[in-house]
Amino acid sequence: VLRVYKAAVQQTLDILFLPEGREFLTSTDAVSRDSADRTIVAWDFQSAAKISNQIFHERYTCPSLTLHPRESVFVAQTNGNYMALFSAQRPYRINKKKRYEGHKVEGFAVGCEFSPDGTLLVTGSSDGKVFFYNYHTSRIIRTLSAHKEACMSAIFHPVLPSLLATCDWAGEIKIWQ
Repeated sequence: VLRVYKAAVQQTLDILFLPEGREFLTSTDAVSRDSADRTIVAWDFQSAAKISNQIFHERYTCPSLTLHPRESVFVAQTNGNYMALFSAQRPYRINKKKRYEGHKVEGFAVGCEFSPDGTLLVTGSSDGKVFFYNYHTSRIIRTLSAHKEACMSAIFHPVLPSLLATCDWAGEIKIWQ
């Protein structure tokens, strides 16, 4: 073990290294009835110091974080049934004009990911569907009825970008082209 970082909150749900690796983000279950000031925490990799815990101010947990492959932004999947877009540079501001809505999370730890070229954002949904969003417009461009159970993750193949893998709550994995 090289370093230990202590969030002093509930569960850590996801970890995302930011470009250049000097900082990383964690998402936690730290949401109270009135506040979500520690839902996403930014950390300094070298010192283990918290840089910010005031990134996301809504009362939803964020089970999944994903970094855009070409731009300095990241997306947080929220349990509010939308994905929020943030700057990946300090002060990590939310883009209030762009939300990716239409899918359902409903308490599941649903993952999200950008396509390798960064033009698409894909996510599973608690109703078993996969949603494809245009990154720039935040509009749904396609849905896929993928599973009978909640679709927990949808991820593009790293070498063959026309392939997509999905998995569901019951453990079924499918590869799509």
